[in-house]
Amino acid sequence: MQGRRLDSRSFTVVATVAVAGGALVMLVVLALSGAPAVTLLATALAALPVVPLVAAYLWLDRYEPEPRTLLVQALLWGAFASTAIAIVLGGVGGLFVPVRDEVSLAVVAPVTEEAAKGLFLVLLLWWRRHEIDGVLDGIVYAGMVGIGFAFTENVLYLSAAWNGSDSMGPGGLVGITSTFVLRCVFSPFAHPLFTAFTGIGIGLAVGSRSTSVRMLAPLGGYLVAVLAHATWNGSTIFGTAGFAGVYVVLMLPALGGLTALALWARRSEATMLTAALHDAAARGLIPATDIPWVVDLRARRAARRHARLAGGPAAARAMGDYQQALVELGFLHSRLLRGTPPPDWQARGAAHVERVRVVRPYVAFPGQVVPTA
Repeated sequence: MQGRRLDSRSFTVVATVAVAGGALVMLVVLALSGAPAVTLLATALAALPVVPLVAAYLWLDRYEPEPRTLLVQALLWGAFASTAIAIVLGGVGGLFVPVRDEVSLAVVAPVTEEAAKGLFLVLLLWWRRHEIDGVLDGIVYAGMVGIGFAFTENVLYLSAAWNGSDSMGPGGLVGITSTFVLRCVFSPFAHPLFTAFTGIGIGLAVGSRSTSVRMLAPLGGYLVAVLAHATWNGSTIFGTAGFAGVYVVLMLPALGGLTALALWARRSEATMLTAALHDAAARGLIPATDIPWVVDLRARRAARRHARLAGGPAAARAMGDYQQALVELGFLHSRLLRGTPPPDWQARGAAHVERVRVVRPYVAFPGQVVPTA
């Protein structure tokens, strides 16, 4: 348990320092990118796709919701740490190997940006591995990092479009409108999509008992992310026709495939959670009668609503805490059954079972009387 707390603290310190340092760098870059009024307008426009994208990933992440603090850290890492790291890496590389703008766009940017975004997932895998249970978790964390990165990058592009310094238009209202439509309406999913491949690699590594898969899957995911990013960036070199072709032939099918994979992974989580909790119940760890109120999302909401109406906010909190304890125990037990438990699975499992034991007397499902404290 002491090691787990130390790892968690190390992750928090490193992520916080990186985000804070990146924020300072990006504030300087944003300050130099245009007048304050232009930057504020660009920020407001860049923020518009953030809310629906975040909502979509939170909708996916409902069976075992990831800690909100980690999801916020992923967003901030993407917005500040990743963008600053990518700028620094790109600038340093250019000092030693001067490259043309086309090469920088199609090669240097994908390599550095996907590395900067993927670093958050690597740190998560290193210090907070227990938070990643499979492919869906990898997609969710990668998506949050990608959303944050796209937000800051869009602010820079929108500011440049207004100033006419992006070499793509006349500037002013026409320039910023065309850039907004292109980046925030037609392709706000681009960066989350690219980084999702790294997240998939991380998720496969966590769920595998093969040492080679654990080593190669994250690297393979990163390489696919770079390839997808490079293809997207490279398409703009060939003008509107090249961009439209890649968008229709590759990007939209890739987005559809990733969406299908995420939905399949979420359905698989329901099946996996049901099997794991029934096995835990057979071992006497939890009451089997409570399982349907956890594995079905509608039943979960109905149970919390019943608790709130019958016992007030305190009963609703107890129900939510109990359901979360069962879910976390179920995911941990599933990893144990698959032979891929985290190193501290015994201590973590005992803590979940104790949490279930303590809270259970204070919850009642529909048809039962809500206990009073």
